[in-house]
Amino acid sequence: MTATTLHEPSHREALWELEAAFERGDVVTLFGTCTVEYDGRAASSLGPGARLLVLKPDGSALVHTDEGRTPVNWQPPGSEHRAAVRDGRLRVRSVRTTPAETLDVRFSAVDHLAAYGVTGGRDVEVVGSEADLKERIVADPSLVEAGFEPLATERESEAGHIDVFGRDAEGRPVVVELKRRRVGPDAAGQLARYVNAIEREEPDGTEVRGVLVAPSVTDRARDLLAEEELEHVAVDPAASDDE
Repeated sequence: MTATTLHEPSHREALWELEAAFERGDVVTLFGTCTVEYDGRAASSLGPGARLLVLKPDGSALVHTDEGRTPVNWQPPGSEHRAAVRDGRLRVRSVRTTPAETLDVRFSAVDHLAAYGVTGGRDVEVVGSEADLKERIVADPSLVEAGFEPLATERESEAGHIDVFGRDAEGRPVVVELKRRRVGPDAAGQLARYVNAIEREEPDGTEVRGVLVAPSVTDRARDLLAEEELEHVAVDPAASDDE
């Protein structure tokens, strides 16, 4: 990876480096005192302040402050970055045509500019996703309970798609809802709706079981599960079956 950094550049020095970085397709970061104007679907304005501007070669632009992980303003991929020096300030614009939107950042002072030739690493491998958990349940149904037999995944019902549907050792229908994180009462309510939907499909009097598979549940979720006569099985989605 190549990198170019400038400490307290003049506006002209910053402009020259920005133009070269845009041409190379670099990721650019600028930190300094600036104002921010947005005009498009709405309009917003930020007065002078120290902020970080990130410009990506796909057209994304993000303005960050010293708080939170979410940018205070941004432009999506597909925008075009432009830079100029006007009225004694470095002006960086990110322009989108459809819909018409412009993010206009004007630096009175640039403390630091960096340009990085970032390549590769765009594909993120998610470990411990609900899809991983589903594959583990299908491969090893005993994670739910001994004798459980999966019959379908993403089974359609009136209430939506059921993650895993099967039958227990006694032949009773079992609805399995998968969650990769600690969950609250909403997940218990979702499972109850799926169970009710399957009960309407089965002959009268058929007992339909519901099992929520998640690392853990809140107290409120546990109470709702008990009230609806549903069950919880603790499974860590990131764990390996070989462990």
